[in-house]
Amino acid sequence: MVSITSKIPTYKNYINNEWVESASTKLIDSISPMNKNEVVGRVQSSTQDDLERAVNAAHHAKEDWRKIGQSARGQFLFKVANILESRIDEIAETMTLEMGKTLPEAKGETSRGVAILRYYAGEGMRKNGDVIPSSDNEALMFTKRVPVGVVGIITPWNFPVAIPIWKVAPALVYGNTVVFKPATEAAVTAAKIIECFSEAGLPDGVLNFITGSGSIIGQGLIEHSLLNAITFTGSETVGQGVLKSAAERGIKSQVEMGGKNPVIVANDADLDKTVEAVISGAFRSTGQKCTATSKVIVEAGIYEAFKEKLLQETEKITVGNGLENGIWMGPCASESQFNTVKSYLSIGKEEGAQLISGGQVLTGDEYDNGFYITPAIFENVNLDMRIAQEEIFGPVIALIKVADIQEAIKAANDTKFGLSASIFTSNINSFLKFSDEIEAGLVRVNAESAGVELQAPFGGMKGSSVGSREQGEAAQEFYTEVKTIFIKG
Repeated sequence: MVSITSKIPTYKNYINNEWVESASTKLIDSISPMNKNEVVGRVQSSTQDDLERAVNAAHHAKEDWRKIGQSARGQFLFKVANILESRIDEIAETMTLEMGKTLPEAKGETSRGVAILRYYAGEGMRKNGDVIPSSDNEALMFTKRVPVGVVGIITPWNFPVAIPIWKVAPALVYGNTVVFKPATEAAVTAAKIIECFSEAGLPDGVLNFITGSGSIIGQGLIEHSLLNAITFTGSETVGQGVLKSAAERGIKSQVEMGGKNPVIVANDADLDKTVEAVISGAFRSTGQKCTATSKVIVEAGIYEAFKEKLLQETEKITVGNGLENGIWMGPCASESQFNTVKSYLSIGKEEGAQLISGGQVLTGDEYDNGFYITPAIFENVNLDMRIAQEEIFGPVIALIKVADIQEAIKAANDTKFGLSASIFTSNINSFLKFSDEIEAGLVRVNAESAGVELQAPFGGMKGSSVGSREQGEAAQEFYTEVKTIFIKG
């Protein structure tokens, strides 16, 4: 699977249970954001012909995979979980090298991948239908869940273990075959995940892995005539294109496109706990989470005290190489994302917001070749500013002062996104009102906006998500169809 002719490891496509080079013979370098001169590994720059092989392999495997039964499919996932668990340190280190997440965060994410696999392995022994009373008392009527068929999976770079696994695992256990295209920036980590599935001994063609450009492999996958469903997590622009292509073909689609996630801080909030949660939600993973805290809406009575403590604690954050001890926040995951964050810092200043902390590009010594920037906090932010409306996907907070909870909820809902939202308060009326009126798919009270639990449905409202929810039992809605069966003796 890994080339032995070069000091830099080269990862092949995985098609029909074989590690194969692309017909193009071209490779793509995966660059470490901690040092742009370091190539973590090389992956295939695949062609339409490569994609054709992958989709056809999945298509020809789908009937036999369906027939082995849900319980047997779950047993394969248990094997994968055990293999992944044995490789946590190696895969976490690769993740840190490839996309910059600190090593403790990377280990936590990889461990979460193990837990997701075991959760869906357990689905192998759970019900997949219901008995329904018939108007004919001499008949039996029931439903059963059947697989959709060939599922295309396209994932982003920010959670290169968890997101692929929370899509691949339910797709497989519910009887589908898969063609998986990861983001190029995290394709080496993704290849190591596929190694775990390969070692578990899945039948030929059940899981296929292919790397390359979005315009060739991603779009080609969505448009392929043998594809039955597509699940995508990534940018809003690309997500809208996925939805359009899927609708034109009449196939199932599930698209998650990010958020502009608010946190409301009420006058009666516990200041210490709130600041800790806001910093974690906004700056962990360098703010590169779709559920990351983006704007913090604070009641006037606590605003100054909250701001002072937020600034004090933010100043303590250490930024640097995520493999080193004591580093709290790593670099932006790529030069492109680094430039995006810098551009929004300039936009915020041009719009009249005041940068009161951070936002500095770090230079000198180990910083010169990486994409390091300090956590940034703006205040005097108006709701019509771009930094209050657009997803930055970086370590940037917009502080917004409001008079009361009602104004705070209105400000929180003033966005085209609706993924996650939090409130910090000790008033039951406030959090009940917030829970009822906030326009978000994930609502959290006295907890950071970025928390997601694998057994619970995940997805957003408005422009954040389209299609059925991911994770937990809700995943069954996307990866299966309902068949109603009527039997009369």
